[in-house]
Amino acid sequence: MTQHLATTDRPADAPADAARRADWWRDAVIYQVYPRSFADANGDGMGDLPGIRSRLPYLRDLGVDAVWLSPFYASPQADAGYDVADYRAVDPMFGTLADADHLIADAHDLGLRIIVDLVPNHSSDQHEWFQQALREGPASPLRERYHFRPGKGDSGEVPPNDWESVFGGPAWTRTENPDGTPGDWYLHLFAPEQPDFNWEHPAVREEFHAILRFWLDRGVDGFRIDVAHGLVKAAGLPDLGAHDPMKLLGTGATPCFDQDGVHEIYRTWRTILDEYPGQRIGVAEAWTPTARRTADYVRPDELHQAFNFQYLASSWQAGALRQVIDESLEAMRPVGAPTTWVLSNHDVTRHATRFANEPGLGTQIRLAGDRELGLRRARAASLLMLALPGSAYVYQGEELGLPDVTDLPDEVRQDPSYFRAAGQDGFRDGCRVPIPWSGSEAPYGFGPEGGRSWLPQPAEWAHLSVEAQAGDPTSTLELYRAALAFRRAHPALGGADNLTWQDAPDGVLSFERTSPDGSVLRCTANITGHPVTVPSPGELALASEPLTQDGPHTVLPADTTAWWTTG
Repeated sequence: MTQHLATTDRPADAPADAARRADWWRDAVIYQVYPRSFADANGDGMGDLPGIRSRLPYLRDLGVDAVWLSPFYASPQADAGYDVADYRAVDPMFGTLADADHLIADAHDLGLRIIVDLVPNHSSDQHEWFQQALREGPASPLRERYHFRPGKGDSGEVPPNDWESVFGGPAWTRTENPDGTPGDWYLHLFAPEQPDFNWEHPAVREEFHAILRFWLDRGVDGFRIDVAHGLVKAAGLPDLGAHDPMKLLGTGATPCFDQDGVHEIYRTWRTILDEYPGQRIGVAEAWTPTARRTADYVRPDELHQAFNFQYLASSWQAGALRQVIDESLEAMRPVGAPTTWVLSNHDVTRHATRFANEPGLGTQIRLAGDRELGLRRARAASLLMLALPGSAYVYQGEELGLPDVTDLPDEVRQDPSYFRAAGQDGFRDGCRVPIPWSGSEAPYGFGPEGGRSWLPQPAEWAHLSVEAQAGDPTSTLELYRAALAFRRAHPALGGADNLTWQDAPDGVLSFERTSPDGSVLRCTANITGHPVTVPSPGELALASEPLTQDGPHTVLPADTTAWWTTG
């Protein structure tokens, strides 16, 4: 028996249902495109907007509802585009503003929505405001739009406080005055090339209102808000009192992240989003200590979604997964927001590699582990995620079962955190290697034949390409296609908060979701390392691995998820 049985594929020319219905975002499947690594149209080794545009039919046929584009703005690329010099321009490496317009239009014609990244916590140090602030010296009024501070010590040689950069080292860099003397320090919670905005200044708020309208007027359907929890800092910028590099996901409040003042900002943004037709949305990248703190970002008058990093960080263990699922659903109920589910993104090791290793190693590792085990668990985890209530995010290439590239030579690595003495260790390059489309040799259709890719692709990726997997009923690509088509068609799936846990053996998660018409979807995930026999609750719809039927029972192999229907 093949692992999937669903036959609810959407016709190739049919618009996505989510593009036509109200509250589309409550159960949307949103596909993250990392532009550098998706498709290269001009053969320079770097992905670009025309390349993405050429592959939109693939995403329509995959069955997703919306596409989230990581930054493509004008940038010196000190942090892969998350250092923005001009929020209203496309960086030439990705194309032109006209290319962005054509991509948005084509996506809408295919029934896909477009969500773009927005980076409001910091700009590039090449941003016009920051450059003018440096040129004009300490008296420049533009310095108030960032966090410039005099240093401590007899001659100001000590940073203003003890904050450290997420990328390692002090979160402060000292400037040089126009006359060549040592000057004030400026705050950067990330790289020195990314000075933090001062969101207490009205000009900053007004500028981002204008940026929102600029892209909404061009037709984007929403914004993924980078470091949404970081905009407001505690008054007076008090010391942390600790000297370990700061981590985005902590266990308690810090003066630099998740301050209550951010919520007033997002209320004004929601007002702007609601002015536009079609339900434009805001999605918070908010690393918070608890799911309840995350829920504060999606209250009815704030943003629409927030990433569920507690779920992403959970290990492949039944108890841990059930706990985070329950806590996530419970946290969102009081605010009426959908829960989101995500397994991978451009900042963490792909889940096919995380699950190939022992639990407890975190979300950024450089161990390949048992790749066969990792893929089996990744497929099971994906079916489990897609059966949960709410909205799901898919990171490019996870539908191909791609692992992280854990053996990149040091000389090709480009993650800026790799080049710093402390903090993160540059693990993000491994999940950003360009994806394979076709052919037996690199760049596997990523760009023109004989071209290259900005990070090297492994030789063994030929069998993981879209071309190699398309039409193979046992492939991960076809599993995703079947799951997304079935998820769209079955009335019990999607955004409704209708999950009921069922009794199951130790190490097995089983729940039902019931639609108003009485039809039921049962999801059962065997998270143990051995086969488990369970009752067959109905007609088998989909499974991540082949199953064995034994009369009224089914043998679930190790690390396997199955869907059944009744009613």
